[in-house]
Amino acid sequence: MWNRLNRACLMLGLFAFFATIAPSIQAAEGTKKKLVLIAGRKSHAYGQHAFKAGCLLLKDCLDKATPNIETVVVLDGWPKDSKVLDGASAIVIYSDGGGGHPFLPHLKELDALAKKGVGIGMMHYGVEVTKGPGGDAFLDWIGGFFEANWSVNPTWTLVRSELAKNHPVTHGVGEVRTYDEWYYHMRFREKKDGVTSILSSFPPKETLNRPDGPHSGNPFVRESVAKGESQVLAWVRERPDGGRGFGYTGGHFHWNWGVDSNRKMVLNALVWLCKEPVPKDGIDSARPTLEELKKNQDFDLPKNFDFDGIEKRLTAGNK
Repeated sequence: MWNRLNRACLMLGLFAFFATIAPSIQAAEGTKKKLVLIAGRKSHAYGQHAFKAGCLLLKDCLDKATPNIETVVVLDGWPKDSKVLDGASAIVIYSDGGGGHPFLPHLKELDALAKKGVGIGMMHYGVEVTKGPGGDAFLDWIGGFFEANWSVNPTWTLVRSELAKNHPVTHGVGEVRTYDEWYYHMRFREKKDGVTSILSSFPPKETLNRPDGPHSGNPFVRESVAKGESQVLAWVRERPDGGRGFGYTGGHFHWNWGVDSNRKMVLNALVWLCKEPVPKDGIDSARPTLEELKKNQDFDLPKNFDFDGIEKRLTAGNK
């Protein structure tokens, strides 16, 4: 009788205990990773450097495909209230760069987050930063950056592209053949420590037809291309602090988010940055229509805009 009473009390006690902690267990299991996409201010022209439209499109794709990630988009550069970065698993900046890079006044703030293992990504012009503290930070966070008078920014079509084998970011990604302002000859860490090339190609000699200048050409890149060296266009880094980094030089033309291989590669990278598993076939997303790609542009539609040409490029990129 006494033993049965003790066992009954014990069972009631255990039931009460698990009833108390169950909500917190469920909350922990239901916790989403937080991805912050920082879209730069309006720039360039219609359909170019469309940071707002690009970030909103990527968010829409992720919202539909990855229930374990909450994607937050910050518009017009660095957030006015940096509390939006609290709890972020990864922060990605898609913006203009160079001396006006939105992170430069916030170097210590972003570095502190990186040292906690927060993933850091930079896209298109956002991979360019000035040498010194900014460049050093990029070498640490993402493994490389666009360095003036070393790197170049020609507009060209990928013909022979190479993808990293057996890396989550390239899961399900087909050959990338887009016409874009693909930067190359990045400044990387010595011996590319911790850096993995995700997308590379062999630029045609015509990409160096411009005279030498901070972004157009220099003896170092001319020598590299003459030797037939492969050029890295997108890469990742796994850092000793446990964080991850991502650099992507494409993204000048907004329409290229309509190229399946290009879009999937970047979506995979965003998920990988958050330390979420990437499916073996990559992150699925519906190919946006041209009408959908026209949404959220920073500039009014110009007269006689060549949408026929855009359609032809999208068709070629999706073959």
